[in-house]
Amino acid sequence: MTSEQALQALDRGFAGRLATVSADGYPYCVPLLYIWADNQVFLHGTSARGHLRSNIEREPRVCFELDEPGEVFDYGRFECDSGLAFQSVILFGQVRIVEDTATKQRFCERLMEKYGKPNSIRPKNFFPRLDAITVYVLTVERITGKAQIMPELSEQWPAIDRTKTPNAGP
Repeated sequence: MTSEQALQALDRGFAGRLATVSADGYPYCVPLLYIWADNQVFLHGTSARGHLRSNIEREPRVCFELDEPGEVFDYGRFECDSGLAFQSVILFGQVRIVEDTATKQRFCERLMEKYGKPNSIRPKNFFPRLDAITVYVLTVERITGKAQIMPELSEQWPAIDRTKTPNAGP
């Protein structure tokens, strides 16, 4: 993917996975809703000191991944000759805990803009439990992305046979 395509995927993605490393060296990966804003990833979780927060306080270097699956397609005559259209983006960087209330408030507003029901009659932009959440901000140092686009029907099997083991037989 180009850098622009990776940024577009980040902008429209639904959820991602944040990977950290614990003190004993084990990786820890957790799915989270997120906001992409100001060239940073904003995430949140409970204010309780759990596995995620402990890992981040000990080691701020993290990896964030998101993917968007597409359709399965055939490229050859055997079932194993199948592909999947997809996009995936991986970010590497450092994450920090947001302390100021104004940033937490803005994060929650953006979160509800992205995930909330637009026709809700509930009060807008009122978050009485800001102290019950931890907001994290990931400053990106490196972005990678890859994609497999869905081939046109004229490029799929049986129009074109791209079987990986052409001399095999059932």
